[in-house]
Parts: sequence; structure tokens; C-alpha cells
Amino acid sequence: MRLLLVEDDHRVAAALSAVLAKHGLQVTHARSGEEALHALLPDHGPGFDVVLLDLGLPDQDGFEVCSRIRLRTATPVIMVTARADVRSRIHGLNLGADDYVVKPYDTGELLARIHAVCRRKAQEAPAGPEAEGAEADGGVIALGQVRVELETRKVTVGDEPVALTRKEFDLLAMLAQRPGVVFRREQIISEVWRTSWEGTGRTLEVHVASLRSKLRLPSLIETVRGVGYRLVVPSG
Repeated sequence: MRLLLVEDDHRVAAALSAVLAKHGLQVTHARSGEEALHALLPDHGPGFDVVLLDLGLPDQDGFEVCSRIRLRTATPVIMVTARADVRSRIHGLNLGADDYVVKPYDTGELLARIHAVCRRKAQEAPAGPEAEGAEADGGVIALGQVRVELETRKVTVGDEPVALTRKEFDLLAMLAQRPGVVFRREQIISEVWRTSWEGTGRTLEVHVASLRSKLRLPSLIETVRGVGYRLVVPSG
């Protein structure tokens, strides 16, 4: 199992890496948010099975790093932090973290949580892009005639480029990376707009309508009544 450890404290990282290695994990250490995001680029090796993400990073807040990871990959993320308040936990999970572990923690429990999120990921694999009719090639997602380039933030339908606003692209990228999966409205608002649901619901609806219009595919983004939205891969 390949694990990306994002931790700025070298002593903590060294001790944890040694323990994880004894349990058969191959650990790569990133000391900052940018270093972690760079390691997660598609052309930097076979990828990772899980990310352990500390929130207190020197270059940017771990919440921001988690959000950027989610726009890039579906790799499970476990936040490991001293922030024990409920609001931080909720915010982290809404941003796309798969689990949240508070320091100090028991190493055995951490290992159990790592294996648990990886099992869930494996079980969800049939719902991934390939099984739903989408194809992923590096940083590019192909959804029928729709092509989403995550790194360059370009979208085309057929051979025609589609001009999207920043939030429209972020919304589309979030849904496109896990086609068929229902995203709650609160989760989308927290990740794309970095705010709470209150007063922002109408903004989300407007952006969904705009995407449907610009892409000329009204059925691409499906409304799941009372829950949120999911992306349906077009058949043609």
C-alpha cells in the first residue's frame, strides 16, 4: 500500500513513517501542501492508496489542500490534526476528507482507519469513471463528448471549447471525478464556495443551470430530489 504523508514536522514524520513501514506501507513524505499536490500529479508515478494530511502546514491551511486534492483525485484522505472541535471535523469531512483523526492518537487505531478507508475505496471502484462510461487519462476526464482537463481547466464538448467561470469549472470537476455518485448540496457548497449552505443554495442552483446550458447537455447533471446532484455520463 502506497501512502502519502503530509506533515511539516520532520521528527513526527520520521517516527510515523517507521511505524507504518513496519506494517507494510510504502510511505512518501511531503513537507508542505504544494509538495503534496505535486506528488499527486498523474505523471509522478503509480499514485497513492491513501493520503495522511496534517492541517498545520507551513504554506497553506490543510483544509485548502484537501479541497485541491479533491479536485484532482479521488484518493482517500485522512486528516490528522490536533484540532478537536466539532466544527473543524464537519468542515473537513464536507471538503471531502474520508476520515478525521485527532492527535494524540493510538497507532493501532490509525492503521485500522487507513485500512478501512482503503477497503471502502475498493468497494466503490465499480462506481468509478470506467464503470460508469467515463474514461480518465492522467489529468483529463472524458465523459462521452465532454472532455474536462483538470490541470489546464479547459472543457470541450466535441471539438468546441466551452468557456466556464471558475466556480462552474470547480463544480463540474467535482462531479466529473466521481460520475454517478450523489454529492450533497451542503458538501458542494462547502468545497466549491468555501462557505456554509445558508444563503448559498440559490447560487448553486444557478450554476447548475448555467452548466447545463453552456454544455448543451441538460441531462448531464441530474438533480437528486432532497439530496443534491450527480453527473450522468452521456451515452453518445
